[in-house]
Amino acid sequence: MTLTTPAGTPPREGRRPALGPRPDVRNLSLLGVLAVLVLVGGLTRPAEFLAASNLQLVLTQASVIGVVTVGMTFVITGGGIDLSVGAVVALASVWATTLATQEFGFAGILFTAVVVGLGCGLVNGLLVAYGGMVPFIATLAMLASARGLALQITEGRTQIVTVPSVLDLGLPDSHVLGIPPLVLVLAAVTAAGWLLLNRTTFGRRTVAVGGNPEAARLAGIDVRRQRLLLYLLSGLCCGIAAFLLIVLSGSGQNTNGNLYELDAIAAAIIGGTLLSGGRGTIAGSVLGVLVFTTITNLFALNNLQSDVQQIAKGAIIVAAVLVQHRTARDPH
Repeated sequence: MTLTTPAGTPPREGRRPALGPRPDVRNLSLLGVLAVLVLVGGLTRPAEFLAASNLQLVLTQASVIGVVTVGMTFVITGGGIDLSVGAVVALASVWATTLATQEFGFAGILFTAVVVGLGCGLVNGLLVAYGGMVPFIATLAMLASARGLALQITEGRTQIVTVPSVLDLGLPDSHVLGIPPLVLVLAAVTAAGWLLLNRTTFGRRTVAVGGNPEAARLAGIDVRRQRLLLYLLSGLCCGIAAFLLIVLSGSGQNTNGNLYELDAIAAAIIGGTLLSGGRGTIAGSVLGVLVFTTITNLFALNNLQSDVQQIAKGAIIVAAVLVQHRTARDPH
């Protein structure tokens, strides 16, 4: 006899495809795409593209949006969406670089960035989980509010960071075995996210809520609490990303994080995360970030126009969605 959930679907078999072998196939495909991009870069601009400094630059630029994408992957897997991530990064970065905050040094900047991110995530989560608002509307409202508040704090001016311990993290002397600290942070967040999604009850609940929230509720999962935690996690990732951006740019600006929400969603989708929820892959999402970052780097080195770059990204997104639809129709 096969045990079933109250919704009538086998509990184990119903969740297995979400984290099964198919994401691994997608990851291998993305690795193949990366290999092709590296080959193109090696053929077109070998001296510049294959230089250690350029590879470090690609990884460093991927770190900020990569951390945001990890949080976005959890939200989408849980059946939600977060359009406010870019604005939250901007708000956290400017709030953490005010003169009053910088007086507390490294710890003050990091603490403020994380707390602002968590605060915004809390508001999003409460509106969606307990307020009954559609995630699109709730996070769109946060996008507008956070951008407006960031502009009000800065009054349109760039806030320069003067804390040496923060600025030193962006210098070559801070590299560990040739690896920039920002890349190490991305690696740590990716590893933690993978373990959380694939090896914990929290991850299984996230997949269950995204796949069928009513079945998850009948199975004893507090759906509202889970959704709140997912938006808190997204806010935490935005706070960490804001701090990385402060290190990278040495400043806080209200224009930071522009279009991060689109980049994060696109990276998650091409990585194999199902936009309708119920399936997510952290490794695939980060590989998607690396693909987009490498494309941007290649276009810059070859002096190609940004509009062509956007067309290329759009084509990749369309192809990824078509593959998802085909997989959904043919699960075997």
